[in-house]
Amino acid sequence: MTTLKATGIVVEYNPFHNGHLHHVLQAKKTTEADVVIAVMSGNFLQRGEPAFVDKWSRTKMALSNSVDIVFELPYAFATATAPIFAKGAIQLLDAAQCSAFCFGSEDGEIGPLERSLHLIQQAGNTYEQTIKESVRLGISYPKALNEAYVAATNSSKIKGTLADLSKPNNILGFHYMEAAAAIHSTMTATTIPRVEAGYHDDVIKGNPIASATGIRKSFFESAVLTDITDFIPDATQDALFDWQSAHNSFGNWASFYPLLRFTILREGPERLRTIADVTEGIENLLYRAATTHGTFEGFMNAVKSKRYTWTRIQRMLTHIFTGFTYAMRSDMTTPSYLRLLGMSQAGRLYLNEHKKRLKLPVVSKAAAFSSSSLQMDIHAANMYALGIGNGDPHCRIHTDYDTHPIIIT
Repeated sequence: MTTLKATGIVVEYNPFHNGHLHHVLQAKKTTEADVVIAVMSGNFLQRGEPAFVDKWSRTKMALSNSVDIVFELPYAFATATAPIFAKGAIQLLDAAQCSAFCFGSEDGEIGPLERSLHLIQQAGNTYEQTIKESVRLGISYPKALNEAYVAATNSSKIKGTLADLSKPNNILGFHYMEAAAAIHSTMTATTIPRVEAGYHDDVIKGNPIASATGIRKSFFESAVLTDITDFIPDATQDALFDWQSAHNSFGNWASFYPLLRFTILREGPERLRTIADVTEGIENLLYRAATTHGTFEGFMNAVKSKRYTWTRIQRMLTHIFTGFTYAMRSDMTTPSYLRLLGMSQAGRLYLNEHKKRLKLPVVSKAAAFSSSSLQMDIHAANMYALGIGNGDPHCRIHTDYDTHPIIIT
């Protein structure tokens, strides 16, 4: 009997677009895999924002576009900084017995990233201390990382081209490889050139490739789904039209802000101080901004600064909205389960074949597994549903208990 081979990818699919489809197909082709396993963020994402649509709708998009298994990346990792995000995702892919993982990068070659990883491993504690000192002085983490990296490359004797770690996808790919090395994973790291537009780029009519950010921006400017159909596969279109017919809104902070503002004002600075990522007295600034600004844009413009980037603040707000504290995060440092959101028939065959070799238990029913991390995922899904419902008394919560993994035949 031939053993099915899997390659892993780390995704958000916010929403699934044509660039994502290219990634899935190339990942499978490049690694000669039988199945593609996606570790996907739940209802709140790495840049600290609510997902455009919930994890179940995004799972349907993925399975309808050549992904075979979707596991949920737990909240504690999905909403974290790049190193922690990567750590959680890679540990899950390794636990799922993937033989390789594949990511998109600006460099498009694995060699420069391997050399950069070797360089930083050689630098050791000096590199990490440089980053920590820069952050302490108020420099943003991405900038601090790049400055430490540039300093290390200037003194390096490593031959060959190094990766450009000022680029967002190169940085994330580097952290995937770093996380795999830390656990001595046998997975092979592979990368393909990123083909989608830049993260902040607007959509361009006539070009079928656009970033998820550009796609969401285009939709929120017009609130017309047909304005973005050129950039997404048919299955994504169907899922988004289904979502629009069933819900009051799509996920974004502008629509969630009334509930977020209420939460900030109710908690007050003293309790905000206990929330994960809230540091250095910013709880007072957050509270003052919530008292005076009735829109999310006004609130953010009052809070953001060179010291506190938009993304860093949004992560704080995500944790405030969900009530995720430092104490809770300290209990969730390593994934303890594989939460199955959906699978194809090939995915089902893979899980049946590998079930005795998987390093973590597969959770298909939320009520059948006890874990503080899983309870946080369920709680985050409930809070997301309230935000999407926007005050609708009929909005459905506790869907994680009555939604079964999606199976595509």
